[in-house]
Amino acid sequence: MARLRLFARARDEAGRADDTIDATTLGALLDEACARYGVEFTRVLARSRVWVNGEEPGAGAATPLRTNDEVAVLPPVSGGSDSEATSSRVGSLGA
Repeated sequence: MARLRLFARARDEAGRADDTIDATTLGALLDEACARYGVEFTRVLARSRVWVNGEEPGAGAATPLRTNDEVAVLPPVSGGSDSEATSSRVGSLGA
């Protein structure tokens, strides 16, 4: 199982700072997190950066996860643009 770490608004919307989720890919883990934590969490996730073991996931949603991997969801703290698209944004990870 991978460890999901949530920060700032992602933590607030999920109601917890971390969780463990049994998933083989980053996309599957994020889908499960959205199912568990609901619509507001999903909206925050769409604007957040997601890192796997402290690095941007090279294969996006297809990034494989192993036992004890750590996935961090890092929402923007302030400023920025919701329309900004970068490869490290969850919205561009694809499925």
